[in-house]
Amino acid sequence: MKIFNLLFVLSLITFSCVPAKKYKDLVEREKICSTELEKYKASSLDFEGKYTDLVTRHDVAKKEIDALIIDTTDLGAKLRLLHIQYEKIVGENDHLQAKFDKLRLSGAKETAGLQYDLEAKNLELQRKSDVLTALENELALKSSLLTEREQRVNELEEMIQRKDDAVKALKSKVANALKGFENKGLTVVQKNGKIYVSLEAKLLFSSGSTVVETEGKKALIDLAKVLETEKEVEIVVEGHTDTDKFSSSTSPRNNWELSVLRSTAVVEIMTANSKMNPVQLMAAGRSEYIPVDVKDKAKNRRIEIIISPNLNELFEIISK
Repeated sequence: MKIFNLLFVLSLITFSCVPAKKYKDLVEREKICSTELEKYKASSLDFEGKYTDLVTRHDVAKKEIDALIIDTTDLGAKLRLLHIQYEKIVGENDHLQAKFDKLRLSGAKETAGLQYDLEAKNLELQRKSDVLTALENELALKSSLLTEREQRVNELEEMIQRKDDAVKALKSKVANALKGFENKGLTVVQKNGKIYVSLEAKLLFSSGSTVVETEGKKALIDLAKVLETEKEVEIVVEGHTDTDKFSSSTSPRNNWELSVLRSTAVVEIMTANSKMNPVQLMAAGRSEYIPVDVKDKAKNRRIEIIISPNLNELFEIISK
């Protein structure tokens, strides 16, 4: 305990000697990180919202197709029935016409009655013909709409499947690249259409430090080498701490700043040791507020690297 107190005092003395310019730079970096955090938090929420909206629109389109199939089947049945009625009326009309021709000279009264019946049948025949034409036009329109909707849903399903397959393939690729670290505080999982690479702090940092250790640096470089060819993803690096209160007059001053500086250190290593496009990356700090295990503080001290697919192509299809 005495040794720990001595080290703590020495640490305070050391940090108190940090030049004012360096401290000012750290403060500026914290402000920049906070701004980028808000920007990418909004971006992450937007993509999650878009993903949920996409699945909802897909379900709505499927329901519309089912309704169109029912409508089309019903119209087809009505069309067949009208064809039968139409043929029957045509036969009756022919029969009346023959009867009219035969009895045309048999008397003016009977002739007038037959003429009236014939005209009534002709009117009914025309009315049925108009209804039949309207139904045929509606059926053609419904069939065209059904084909269009089925094509749109098929495109969406194919695109979603391709995105899911790409995420699964990338998850497997990442897991294989980091296989040597899987029992050292590193996990790779896929959920909500994203890949989460979680690295416990013990693999990356000493207690209270923002400098990445040698073994943790190797894991980050291996991951960066896998991701440098993935141009259609966005990557958020989140720093997390435990609930132990952390307060210092020098940087890092608290858990918020510690989590942000650690995530920034991870981003710097990944970009410096690969061809990753910095535009795809965001460094964020979550402090102590998203724990994964309330009973195990060590698991809460972690870095999470969240890899999200680009959904712009899907939303282009929907917008059309």
